[in-house]
Amino acid sequence: MKFTSLLKDILLEQSRFEILRNALTKPTEDKKGKKQKPKMTVAEFLKLVQADPTTKLNNVDPESADSKELEKIKAGKYVNWLIKSFLNVKTERQPGDTGYERELAQVKETFLEDLYKVTDDLKKFGRFYKRIPLEKRDIMKLTPDQLYDEVKDFDLTMATTTKAERKTAEVHPGAELMYDGEDWRVIKIEDKGLSGKEAACFYGGNNRETRWCTSAPGLSWFDRYIKDGPLYVVFNPNDPNKASETGLPVERFQFHFPSNQFMDKDDRQQDLVGLLNGRMSELKPLFKPEFAKGLTVGGEKLVIDSFSHGAIGKFIALYGLDDLIDNLPSTLTEFQIQNRDKNNIIINIPESISRFKDLRMILLDNCVETVPDSICELPKLKFLALINNKQLTSIPECVCNMPSLFFINLKGSDNCQVPECIKRKGSDMGNNMWDLEGEE
Repeated sequence: MKFTSLLKDILLEQSRFEILRNALTKPTEDKKGKKQKPKMTVAEFLKLVQADPTTKLNNVDPESADSKELEKIKAGKYVNWLIKSFLNVKTERQPGDTGYERELAQVKETFLEDLYKVTDDLKKFGRFYKRIPLEKRDIMKLTPDQLYDEVKDFDLTMATTTKAERKTAEVHPGAELMYDGEDWRVIKIEDKGLSGKEAACFYGGNNRETRWCTSAPGLSWFDRYIKDGPLYVVFNPNDPNKASETGLPVERFQFHFPSNQFMDKDDRQQDLVGLLNGRMSELKPLFKPEFAKGLTVGGEKLVIDSFSHGAIGKFIALYGLDDLIDNLPSTLTEFQIQNRDKNNIIINIPESISRFKDLRMILLDNCVETVPDSICELPKLKFLALINNKQLTSIPECVCNMPSLFFINLKGSDNCQVPECIKRKGSDMGNNMWDLEGEE
């Protein structure tokens, strides 16, 4: 190699980290001079760089180093692939859909959570490169899942020690047997302490039989997930294909409803609707309450902006629209349904709405055609908005006597007849909005 070429490569290597950081984490301008947001944050960039096992930190702590110290870091050879994979993550929603940005942020966060797995896969890729099929050796043409498929059978430790003795306990301490059916067994882990962590590690095979981040000893992902709700491990106890370390079936699943994550042993998202309507149909009634809890924020707020995506869409696909309201926790304080998909789905609010005694706000947008008299049995309701409901023709007269109600919004519900008592009691604010004199 010529000296000039060698010098060029050295200079490129020394500046590569800084060039990438500036290109990805600073605002840019398009051809028209319009400012564009950075492709990622500095924190995200640093996590990607550190996930490359060939990156050389040179005794620099990226989290606290100043710009001068950061120049010492040498970005590894897989950094470009990691950046590409991060920027190309897929979501159920499409750009422009309601909730797309929120869902994209969640998927990217999960990608960063799982980087430690990708680091191990990249180590295997480098070590066993010559044993990988020739057509699979271009890392830039692989997705993270495809990379895992190519290296999962390789072992970095090359261990020759005797395998761990098979565990014989029916249920590991820190967990409970929630369901033991004909074809499926469900283990529930909700202990937030050390016992729960140990149970999660066991049922995940200490990250040797599964790739669940919650079962990785020494890492904190278990604590992060368990605080939001229980973990469920699902497997067929009759499956003869057992893992030697735990004695559990090789095929197993982990469900976490608050994060809407339903994973197989390889930590790949599963179609839970397909599973519960198919081979796991006996578990469908069991998980119905968990779906319902997952529809709310802290058991207090129901906020729906789409019937087509996420937990709401799954619940409707599994149990039907009629069960949606009847299975919500009675502790709700806010009840918001906005049908922004414009899909003509209509909900008839059931009489059982009266069981939400702590409700303070109801917002129903483009989704309702009838409101029952039992809505008047909500003693704490302050705000009632029934907007853009073209099929709504009336609301109960008794709303005039609700002790706390002080505002009614019927904007866009042009066919709805306003009760005379509201007109007498309240002040017309225009656009079919009424200010009442309810008690604060």
